[in-house]
Amino acid sequence: MPYYEHVLIARPEISPQQVDALVEDISKSVRELGGVVGKTEYWGLRNLTYRIRKNRKGHYAMLNLDCPATAVHELERRLKINEDVMRFKTIRVEELDDEPSPILARRDREERRRARREGREGDDMGGYDMGEEE
Repeated sequence: MPYYEHVLIARPEISPQQVDALVEDISKSVRELGGVVGKTEYWGLRNLTYRIRKNRKGHYAMLNLDCPATAVHELERRLKINEDVMRFKTIRVEELDDEPSPILARRDREERRRARREGREGDDMGGYDMGEEE
């Protein structure tokens, strides 16, 4: 079966739990249509490059799909009807990547930097001994 990467943008008014439920519903639909859902990622509430239906933000999610083309067409038909989905894009790929997407990898890298920076600022006072007298 061919491989696909499917990214969707959901309305910002819904909660992350509702986005997870939407992704689970998509996964269930793909399985019913004879496909397999690999990795799923929730990228969070992100700024949009341009407004979509007067919204400046949207919940992003990505799914790796291993399914027939008919399942993808049915999935896209259902997403067009769903009012919570603002946009979606399905791209056929040669192989599915099990590593975190560049979006999540960058976010993890930034969180590690922030943790190191906060740990350093709290423990090291820049080489000054505050409060000790000789």
